[in-house]
Amino acid sequence: MIVMKFGGTSVEDAKAIRNLTEIVKKELPRKPVVIVSACSGITNQLLQTAALASHGKKEEALNSVAAIESRHKKIVNNLFEGDLQRFLNKHLAVIAEELAALVNGVVVLGELTNRSLDTFAAYGERMSSFIIHHYFESQRLKSFWVDARSFMITDEQYTKAIPQFEITERKLREIVQPKVNNGYVVISQGFIGSTPAGITTTIGRGGSDYSAAIIGALLDAEDIQIWTDVDGILSSDPSVVKDAKKIKVMSFNEAAELAYFGARVLHPETILPAVKKNIPVRVLNSKNPGSSGTLIVSKPKTDKRCIVKSIAYKEGITLISIVSTRMFLATGFLENVFDVFHKYETVVHTVASSEVSVTATIDNTKNLVHIIRELKHFATVTVSDKKAIVCIVGDHLRNSPGLAVKMLGPISDVNINMISQGASEINLSFVIDEEHVDDVVIRLHKELFANAGNFPEIFE
Repeated sequence: MIVMKFGGTSVEDAKAIRNLTEIVKKELPRKPVVIVSACSGITNQLLQTAALASHGKKEEALNSVAAIESRHKKIVNNLFEGDLQRFLNKHLAVIAEELAALVNGVVVLGELTNRSLDTFAAYGERMSSFIIHHYFESQRLKSFWVDARSFMITDEQYTKAIPQFEITERKLREIVQPKVNNGYVVISQGFIGSTPAGITTTIGRGGSDYSAAIIGALLDAEDIQIWTDVDGILSSDPSVVKDAKKIKVMSFNEAAELAYFGARVLHPETILPAVKKNIPVRVLNSKNPGSSGTLIVSKPKTDKRCIVKSIAYKEGITLISIVSTRMFLATGFLENVFDVFHKYETVVHTVASSEVSVTATIDNTKNLVHIIRELKHFATVTVSDKKAIVCIVGDHLRNSPGLAVKMLGPISDVNINMISQGASEINLSFVIDEEHVDDVVIRLHKELFANAGNFPEIFE
């Protein structure tokens, strides 16, 4: 059994759905479970609809609902004829009525809770998957549609719910596994789930990848495929580096680092369930299914040479410098600092420290005022915004003499605010002013990938 997850651009219109179906047909002998996202842009539109309702803009919100219904009906009308077309359009009209009722409820209450947000957001996947299921059947595929809320059981942290693995596995074994065993192509939704009480939840933006990985891990899949609109994971952002290389194979740890530091192909938590079960993950292009994509495995069969795989970056970073001579050589200084970040649920991305100072980077400034206030109880605090983290990821970086010189040489005229060697041997990152990101990434890529052709087993 394999899991095939298709993202928003892979289900964006009738043409994409036809293409998706042909891709699935080729994998029928491997018993695919198909997980789909909402049509491209629909989740954002649903959340915008909810926001309009919360601000009392009822007419605009209802117009948005009508636009969402119209877009899906256009897909239906391009894929189907006759009774099936009428049935699906009627189904979409019922969903539009439900959304309109939600809008009216939010307008009356004048507030929008996270629980309500999840209810709005879940409709995208519900619509796209239902249409695709019926198209599968129209193409003589033995298809079984299942609502992910029946098996993806989560806690009650709405908009960022945490899946409960034990009960989810039991539900998958009860609902999905028998259908797979009986030759059905099971189709369901990523991103959405429900509490044990049956209340709709979502597991965070980008969570469709994570959903697919959980399903694959809990059902012991032999392969997890992430179908997107690029040929795989690249050596850098192709919108910045025009000649970015496709990476043929990389490790789970490398992919996780890239995702965490801004690579946009994978959700940061996607591969964790796969790592635990040692299930290969493949990143593939639904618009170019002939491409081999990128294979992510636990331990690639490469030698011990330093091989830089990619350069990622994360913008919108705030740099916080914390200095306290009063804490000189005192135990507990770092503990005090990080207790403050923990208290305000703020993730620290990179850190550099000495005996009396700590420099940390964050991208969530929601509670920055409170964080600074508490840090000032025992330290002097300096804050700099509009920064970016540039991260170099690859095998055996730590044990590679001269890498730092090779890395910093091409950008010697750029002010570097902080350098951090990752706790693992695969990550080396530094902080610069945001305005220099594109230039720095282009220069580094030219230097670090000049000899990529010497590694045909890794780069294409």
